[in-house]
Amino acid sequence: MYKYKNYGFSNAKEMLKEAYDNHYAVPSLNYIAMEQLNAIIDAVLENTSPAIIMVAPKHCRQFETEMLVRMAQAGIERLRKCGNSAPIALHLDHGNTFEECKLAIDSGFSSVMIDGSRLSLEDNIKLTKMVVDYAHPRGVNVEGEVGALSGFEDLDEKKEGRQVENIFTNPEDAAKFIEYTGVDCLAVSVGTIHGLDKSIAGNMVFSGLRYDILKEIEELVPHFPLVLHGCSALPDKYIEMINKYNGKIEAAVGVPDESIIKASKTAVCKINIASDGWIPSTAITRKVLAEHPELIDSRLYREIIRKELKSIYQHKMDICGSSNRCAVK
Repeated sequence: MYKYKNYGFSNAKEMLKEAYDNHYAVPSLNYIAMEQLNAIIDAVLENTSPAIIMVAPKHCRQFETEMLVRMAQAGIERLRKCGNSAPIALHLDHGNTFEECKLAIDSGFSSVMIDGSRLSLEDNIKLTKMVVDYAHPRGVNVEGEVGALSGFEDLDEKKEGRQVENIFTNPEDAAKFIEYTGVDCLAVSVGTIHGLDKSIAGNMVFSGLRYDILKEIEELVPHFPLVLHGCSALPDKYIEMINKYNGKIEAAVGVPDESIIKASKTAVCKINIASDGWIPSTAITRKVLAEHPELIDSRLYREIIRKELKSIYQHKMDICGSSNRCAVK
């Protein structure tokens, strides 16, 4: 038995094939806090949707890999006790090295991403193939990336000046990469951007997705699942709430729901959403503590965050088309 099955995680490759065949996308949601994970499970229970839950290598270092795995396992056990059979995969997001991916696989993750997008195509292929060769005998799904999304994943990247130029995916490069590496799915750059400002050149308007690139890749590599990163909507109400309560967010441009709905009907089978989990959590925390400075028990506002995130994740499942796809016993 593959190790990830011991924890109840599902095979992401099978989940994405099901999504491709039925023209929807699986929402891939970040978690590091208990209220985030509980909100995801709450949403899965109510919407009977498959989901991919993910953490980045820095989260594994900060919170300990085994702790994050055990949290996810507990969430799945809760689902099963409620009679919900929705598949849940545990995914490593943006692994940068073979060693990071190996640790995740050995720890029980059922899916990993190796991000060699900043390398030359040849070096990206070489690195990704190493991960594929280790992952596939262990039943683990591998996501690669061709092209590069600009923007910052987090404040650390911004401080270190690690922003890259947005490079749209070359369809022929993507086809070559898929053939030579044997990856199971591919993250592509078609107009989404990491972080808070998803506009091009800071013009404060989302420039739209390059559906022509998606179509060309699908024509070159039929029936192959694609992945979009940087798909948070960043609703104004949360940005305004943060700024009202002594925060400072100068620019926030998200991806509109219509773009996600349309992309989910193409070869895009996995939609990554991170900031739409962080931003509401921060906004609610700031508001509650500002209005109730006497509070010392974080449980009081974490429960509010959980309910808000549940509603957000349910909406993501709806626009991805993944709601009501799973049986309930």
